[in-house]
Amino acid sequence: MCNSGFSEIKCFQKILEGIYWSEITSLRNDPYIMSTMDIKPQSDAIIPFPRPDNGHEIDLLALVDILWRAKKRILGTVFSFALMALAISFCVPQKWTSSAVITSAERTQLVPLNTLLATLKVLNVDISVDSASIFNLFIKKFNSSVMLEEFVKSSPQLMSQFDGVDVEPAELYRAVVAVSEKMKAVDDASNKKEPTTPYHTWTLSFTGPQPEETQSILAGYMKFVADKVVKQTMSNINETVAMKIQVEKQRLELDRAKLEYEKETKIKRLNYSLQVAKAAGINKPVYSNGQTIKDDPDFSVTLGTDGINKKLEIEKAMSDVSELNAEILNREYRLKKIEQLNIQNVQFPVVNYQLSPSLPVKKDGPGKSLIVLLAALLGGMIGCGVVLFQHARESRLAPRLLEEKTA
Repeated sequence: MCNSGFSEIKCFQKILEGIYWSEITSLRNDPYIMSTMDIKPQSDAIIPFPRPDNGHEIDLLALVDILWRAKKRILGTVFSFALMALAISFCVPQKWTSSAVITSAERTQLVPLNTLLATLKVLNVDISVDSASIFNLFIKKFNSSVMLEEFVKSSPQLMSQFDGVDVEPAELYRAVVAVSEKMKAVDDASNKKEPTTPYHTWTLSFTGPQPEETQSILAGYMKFVADKVVKQTMSNINETVAMKIQVEKQRLELDRAKLEYEKETKIKRLNYSLQVAKAAGINKPVYSNGQTIKDDPDFSVTLGTDGINKKLEIEKAMSDVSELNAEILNREYRLKKIEQLNIQNVQFPVVNYQLSPSLPVKKDGPGKSLIVLLAALLGGMIGCGVVLFQHARESRLAPRLLEEKTA
């Protein structure tokens, strides 16, 4: 039986050796065969058994010995790669990322805006503005390249990187593209790995060469966009109110013209009624004498000439047709209140910070120590490979050189 430590070839070799020696022993013990073949047993005869060629096997100890003798070359390669990696790590520009997590503004933060909207709603000015629409407008402007270009132009910190006062449009465009690639807004709901939350959050981030500068640029851009959102929201409210005032004035003008026409028509009817009453000899109101008559539907004469004259006098003396129209007076009062509104100085937060723009404490990418370690490992592998390759090459060339020398 073969031990577990032997390979299959060695195990097979042992079996063949056993069979071979058992056959030789049987032949030696048989006198007939020995006399016929005239073979004399020799106790000191050694019959070698052919062994397989083991040139394909790798001697690990020999390889370790080769590498150990070339340790100085290998260590020199490792040290050289580590130095180069350290130098490269200092030359590569550093990247720091500042991030902020935001949600839509809460109701308590929009009290000034909601107070204004409630006042406008009482005055029949309906404006659709809520925290969700304001937040969506903020995200839209934050991702806008036009808005980012305006911020770059208005930021002394970014414009100081350009030489000279006059900046070429192409150079400014390249700067805006570079900043836009580093300014990102990510919807946290799109990240399926994160646990679900009862509120909707966005993560805004910016990557720059210095931690303080990165935080300052992100905070400045968010404030710039928030101011633009407040300005546009208030501009939309002002435009809606101005349109409401204009429409209400035009409606009032039309309603006043209608009342004027009605007044003129009424005066004409009263004049005709007065003529009819005089022709009929009705001077006093007919119902005052207890008489009942069927009045004319077009020209009423039941008031008599005295009553018609007095009513005609009142109608002609009325200079403002809205004096006796409560609806017109109420609309004019509401219009006056709308015009007295001061909606220029209303300020409100656009977003609610779950995390304010952070000061980066760790730069992006692998650290210097990791870069040096990986470079040292790479140098070690390359050094070992070169040493083994040279040894294999010399081993192949040695027999040929020996033959040349002996020849």
